[in-house]
Amino acid sequence: MTLPALILAAGRGERMRPLTDATPKPLLPVHGKPLIEWHLEALARDGVRQVVINTAWLEEQIPAALGSGARWGVDIHYSMEGRNHGGALETAGGIAKALPLLGDAFWVLAGDVFVPGFVFDPAATQRFTDGGMLAHLWLVANPQHHLKGDFGLGADGMVLGEAAQQFTYSTIGLYRRALFEPPWCDIPAGNTAGVAAPLAPLLRKAIAQGRASGEIYRGSWTDVGTPERLVQLNRAPLPQK
Repeated sequence: MTLPALILAAGRGERMRPLTDATPKPLLPVHGKPLIEWHLEALARDGVRQVVINTAWLEEQIPAALGSGARWGVDIHYSMEGRNHGGALETAGGIAKALPLLGDAFWVLAGDVFVPGFVFDPAATQRFTDGGMLAHLWLVANPQHHLKGDFGLGADGMVLGEAAQQFTYSTIGLYRRALFEPPWCDIPAGNTAGVAAPLAPLLRKAIAQGRASGEIYRGSWTDVGTPERLVQLNRAPLPQK
């Protein structure tokens, strides 16, 4: 079973300045091609055909670079936050705006992480859609710039707000539409008003009520958050699959 995917690509990328003054962060090159292309290749490889990309900062560059997605075998639709609302709507606001282009369940991943070995596993999507969770998160070991982590993970596979061992949210997850609609979320349907809202409070609400599961991803993962990290990533050899 495959689900559509939303790639979050709307942010300004302040920490990546001056590189992002003229180029959206997901279009910065990693090992010879734009960062977001690694996601598109992985999604297509694993059978995902419907892809939504939200945009805001320098947003005209993204559809100009990626087009319809035909070269990767995917069908790309764009959720244009800059054109429609004057700027990025943060993570939950952006997801809510994109809901009309998505189904009842979908992948979400940030356009500024490098994780070429991640598998968008149809079996994982089947387990998620068959279950009762609102979110399923992939967590990674804490990088040096985020040693405190974000969440814990119980032996039963449930995400915990606090635990003896914390992990970092990889920015990859499976989500249900319901998490971004009442009563879980008070953003109007389709976010036509352009409400900006973060994702973390919604996740913590779902975690507190036992509606968020997770697992550890142990493959190579990089948050391409600063020019220095980008330089290091391009100097390092590509991780073995």
